[in-house]
Amino acid sequence: MRSARQTLTGWGRFTYARCDAARPERFAEAEAGFTATDNISLYGAGRSYGDSALNTGGTSLITTRLDRILAFNPETGIVQVEPGIDFRRLLAVFLPRGWLAPVTPGTGFATIGGAVAHDVHGKNHETDGTFGQHVTELDLLRPDGTTSTITPADDLFRATVGGAGLTGFITRIAFRLKRVPGGQLQVRDHRLRDLDHFLAVMEANATASYAVGWIDATATGARLGRGILETAEPIESPAAQPAERARAIPFDFPAIALNPLSVAAFNELYYRRVPAAGRTRTAPWRRFLHPLDAIHGWNRIYGKRGFAQFQCVVPFDTGPAALRALLEVIAAAHQASFLAVLKRTGPGRAGYLSFPLPGYTLALDFPRTAGLDALHARLCAITADAGGRVYLAKDSLLDPASFRRMYPDFPAFAAVRAAADPDRRIRTDMATRLRLQDPA
Repeated sequence: MRSARQTLTGWGRFTYARCDAARPERFAEAEAGFTATDNISLYGAGRSYGDSALNTGGTSLITTRLDRILAFNPETGIVQVEPGIDFRRLLAVFLPRGWLAPVTPGTGFATIGGAVAHDVHGKNHETDGTFGQHVTELDLLRPDGTTSTITPADDLFRATVGGAGLTGFITRIAFRLKRVPGGQLQVRDHRLRDLDHFLAVMEANATASYAVGWIDATATGARLGRGILETAEPIESPAAQPAERARAIPFDFPAIALNPLSVAAFNELYYRRVPAAGRTRTAPWRRFLHPLDAIHGWNRIYGKRGFAQFQCVVPFDTGPAALRALLEVIAAAHQASFLAVLKRTGPGRAGYLSFPLPGYTLALDFPRTAGLDALHARLCAITADAGGRVYLAKDSLLDPASFRRMYPDFPAFAAVRAAADPDRRIRTDMATRLRLQDPA
């Protein structure tokens, strides 16, 4: 497997890894290189925000050219794909036929292999669960050269889905698409005056097929937690999607561009774009599912310093108080960006290290600053005290003790991983940071 020395990064451009990177064209080359290489990681499209796919000083196998659709059964909706295919390609191929990925993350550039590795959730988690719950089987190549077909009944499946690529090389993924009536949704925009109003309207719309909220993380006092909730239902409509008019951020913004005044001004305008009484509109699937994909390289808005995303989930019973505490700390820190999302999550999860639990998930970006580590630690403490956890696909700063407190199923994962890769040939910077090689 041919490789070249280069620097890889996560989408947040917060962590970097100098490594030997290989981008094989064919599976025979990829499989031979994977089994012959110690200290290797699997790297997809680089859309995980932190260091979950990075491998400083080692080798990274980039899967994006392993992107074929292998089979599709129109009777069952089950499609079989290679790990490097992404959600944008699936939408382009299958939406005209009336099919859609059952669960889609916030970007269509994410690969299906990455979706399995982090058991991604979407704007429909409360109704449809995680991506891994729609996977019917996987082919997994382990470092010793053996390949197994695994199903949801297997412990190795539960360690692989959500296992951040640490159990082996996923070479084939079979999952069930879902039927949709057309290429658009009917979207209802709700403008919400504070956190109590936000949570009440979310609960009233808990059965919506899709729901996602933008929250103003700079608001304080009586306006704390104000925002906009979008709920959506698929509708009968032509399948064709409008022409994509993507724009690109051509350069890294200067650090001063994102400051408390500019973010607060943007948030005020964004909040006011929806009338107080709300509105109803139609939206094509691509724009609703992947709104930021229309701005290529939007991570450059944070400049060369990059950013860290904090995403947590807190249970329904402790969630309102925890969310209020989180938002108060964030607003007081004056470090939040304009990208802040609040959603409800259901019980669905497919793996030992899967993120969701029934409750509320809050996600927002923080530019890299001197006080970020301390702020992140405070937010993690609030989350853990509430019985919640941090999303590993987005994380860059979680510490080992907090991880073990948040993920009680880690010992089960560690035991299966130890059997799948006893020599720890698969390594990542995240696994090193969180001491995932140590089950104690």
